[in-house]
Amino acid sequence: MHKSPVIMLGGLHIDLSIVLMLLVTCTICLVLGLLATRNLSVENPGKLQNFLEWAVEFVQGLISSTMDLKKGRPFLSLGLALIMFLFVGNLLGLPLGVVTDYHDAEHAKIFGKQIEPVVKELDKLHAAADPASHEEIEVGVAWWKSPTADPAVAMGLAVMIFLLSHILGITRNTKNYFKHYFEPYPFFFPINLIEQVSKLLTHGMRLFGNIFAGEVLISVILKLAALGVGGWIASVLGLIVWQGFSLFIGTIQAFIFVMLTMVYFSQMLETHDEH
Repeated sequence: MHKSPVIMLGGLHIDLSIVLMLLVTCTICLVLGLLATRNLSVENPGKLQNFLEWAVEFVQGLISSTMDLKKGRPFLSLGLALIMFLFVGNLLGLPLGVVTDYHDAEHAKIFGKQIEPVVKELDKLHAAADPASHEEIEVGVAWWKSPTADPAVAMGLAVMIFLLSHILGITRNTKNYFKHYFEPYPFFFPINLIEQVSKLLTHGMRLFGNIFAGEVLISVILKLAALGVGGWIASVLGLIVWQGFSLFIGTIQAFIFVMLTMVYFSQMLETHDEH
């Protein structure tokens, strides 16, 4: 596995590849949105306008399957932004990889800051290397990957939805929000608390686990090419099959994340009579 370009900035560990990929993902979504809405037409809509209208109707359908559409309409923009961000972000790591190699700790720097994992790994490899050996030591840094393959991004999104859903429950459905922690009996309170924490963990870790596992397998398949002609053929065939499957997984995970978001919102806004 390649290392991540992590630097220390203001006492924090900053993964520059994640910052870069978040910017790329947001830029692609913004450009798509601008292009799709640039020349809006009722009589002769363009392909991108048709796509965006389809995406809006898809998210509307998703919301109406979890709650009354009138109640869920304010979440349409959030749902659309989430599904576009996740769809683009989940698939970014599939088509290509950008890796830079470092041979000594002195040059493992960016913006004047040391790339910490590279320096540590090079120090470790140089310490373990045989002085009589002339084998070149190098450490690769991966700059291009899906942002959602990082646990901080996936859990950050899940925490955002978790906080928003509970704020909605407290502000718009106060009585039922607090009451549901003690249902069906008061001694169920600890179990209901655990349920809320488990929702947060599964929401974020499901997304991270599926996307990260897909990218790890792609890197393993690419290593088969080093085994000769047979390995190269197996690598190409495996890559075609797995990238097709990863396209499906990335799309499904974007759908599941947004669907669960709307389900959690619906549960927090649900009144006793509706239940």
